[in-house]
Amino acid sequence: MLIEVKVPALSESVAEATLISWHKQQGEHVERGENLIDIETDKVVLELPAPQSGTLAEIIQNDGATVTSGEIIARIDTAATGTKTAVQQPVPVDSGHLEATESTAASMRPAQILMPSAKKAAEENGLTTEEIAAIHGTGRGGRITKQDVLTHVKNSAVTDQQSDSRTDQSAAGIPQADASPVPVDQTEKTNRLEKRVPMTRLRMRIAERLVQSQSTAAILTTFNEVNMQAIMDLRARYKDSFEKEHGIKLGFTSFFVKAAVAALKKFPIINASVDGNDILYHDYYDIGIAVASPRGLVVPIIRDADKLTFAGIEKQIADLAKRAQDGKLTLEELTGGTFSITNGGVFGSMLSTPIINPPQSAILGIHATKQRPVVENGQIVIRPINYLALSYDHRIIDGREAVLSLVAIKEALEYPVSPLFEG
Repeated sequence: MLIEVKVPALSESVAEATLISWHKQQGEHVERGENLIDIETDKVVLELPAPQSGTLAEIIQNDGATVTSGEIIARIDTAATGTKTAVQQPVPVDSGHLEATESTAASMRPAQILMPSAKKAAEENGLTTEEIAAIHGTGRGGRITKQDVLTHVKNSAVTDQQSDSRTDQSAAGIPQADASPVPVDQTEKTNRLEKRVPMTRLRMRIAERLVQSQSTAAILTTFNEVNMQAIMDLRARYKDSFEKEHGIKLGFTSFFVKAAVAALKKFPIINASVDGNDILYHDYYDIGIAVASPRGLVVPIIRDADKLTFAGIEKQIADLAKRAQDGKLTLEELTGGTFSITNGGVFGSMLSTPIINPPQSAILGIHATKQRPVVENGQIVIRPINYLALSYDHRIIDGREAVLSLVAIKEALEYPVSPLFEG
């Protein structure tokens, strides 16, 4: 019995998705629930499990294909018996120089398996099976990717050009003293390669939203500095007992989340957003935490941050950060948010102007804490200072509210109270 494998239902805001890579090849046996392929939307990467056990009888859409919700991308034969070694067979070659004989197919190693896009590129460039056999595959399981083929073609062109140049010089009677190795600096100039890689859907979405933010909002940034000594002392005092009691380390981000929520309650306009010609006030505090993942910047949301304890915030941050690295975040966890926090300080940033994450109207930028000379009571002293940046949409937030809200964040950090740890 043939079972159709379909693209799962996507979010209403996601019209299309891209097939990243099949984990199974046509003819292979699959188990029910086993991940068949990764599907990338502009927000997350989804895993598509096999609906039934059987043989992957047909792959309808290959890697890189653009698909929509409910589209059929493969079929599984639940009655057939597949082979687990099918992945080691080369992609069949149908025409031109790539028409492989049984002997050449048998001699090709598993590392020389052509991806569909690589096969097409090889055909377009007229590569023979011998040339393909010389290509080193960098794809999953040693597969040859399109980029591997293009790099091989480009390197071959450079080699042929150098060979033709020496032949022309010889025919013209030019002494061949230049046949000795080319100086290193000339070699480097000759082999200046370029690599063209298409943007992922996430990267395209990030670009789209950042451009949208800067073209639709009147973004202005205000700055302040905060003395982190009180926070550092509190953390040093409570971190051991905190970890022992809650099973999670006490970081600094939870302090900034708490301070931000305190400021948002004092100045609700910072937590609002623009909706057409209306201002939409939010009576809840969903804080987005910017996280760098292998796929790009993502901003998972801590829901109802005002109702969470320090331990609750730290646990959510740790969980979201881990799943961001593993590509396991869901669409719901990346949707919404009333205010965002981005911490460039973990990478060493001293100062920056963060870009608002639409439709939000403000974002807090945190930077590296450094020992700096400051004046206290007429004396120059050394204190751990962190520069804060608040970017805001000047269409609905006036400078007064922006500056005062950042001052409120500064005061909450410089004068924290230990009862915040209760619960």
